[in-house]
Amino acid sequence: MICATGDTHRNFSRFSPDRFPEMRAMTKADTMIICGDCGALWYGGRRDEIQLELLEDLPFTIAFVDGNHENFTALSKYPVGEWNGGKVQFLHPHVIHLMRGQVFTLEGRTFFTMGGASSHDVEDGILDPANPDYYERVLRLLREERRQYRIVGQSWWPEELPSDEEYAEARRTLDAHSWEVDYIITHSPPSGIAERLGRPRDTLTDFLEEIRRKVIYRQWLFGHCHEDRAIDERHLLLWEWIVRVI
Repeated sequence: MICATGDTHRNFSRFSPDRFPEMRAMTKADTMIICGDCGALWYGGRRDEIQLELLEDLPFTIAFVDGNHENFTALSKYPVGEWNGGKVQFLHPHVIHLMRGQVFTLEGRTFFTMGGASSHDVEDGILDPANPDYYERVLRLLREERRQYRIVGQSWWPEELPSDEEYAEARRTLDAHSWEVDYIITHSPPSGIAERLGRPRDTLTDFLEEIRRKVIYRQWLFGHCHEDRAIDERHLLLWEWIVRVI
């Protein structure tokens, strides 16, 4: 069985028998895909290790693409391995980061993965502790009761958007598969769908729009927009829904 869900943001309460009774029949051979903003790594220490141990105790395998709200500093410390045909990082034996620009074969079906997204909850700025005016800016925002800001290395990382090499690797991977896969798993939507949802475009959404126009695929699942919605017969926006893919 392969299931998918949307952003968890470190809240994994949906994976309980009361909310997801199907889990009683699942084993580690079954996979739960999280479409970004997993949040299993956030604090970069023992608290993360405890969270990973709890996820490892679930009856199924967790496999996630990264979103924009991940601790990329902590994530970068894990070695790169291989799993079902693509590059991954094993946070625990059954808690797996599906890296960008990969194709995985699960239950005889192919899955193209491309994590990342632009943070939109930064209207009040991205603050860098290395800047001399950092504390002054934080105090001013707190006095003004403004909360739409994030802090470099603590709640925001520039790695939230793919690098040029990651885009290039994604194209090489799709070339190797003749630009045809069964499923596409991303955090961000492609530009055409982002605009329908009232979301801004960026370099990643434009790249994903290129993918949408060129790749032959069966279904595309994504998160990021905090809504559960079938966009059309081939595009599914996930947040709290858990859906069976295979």
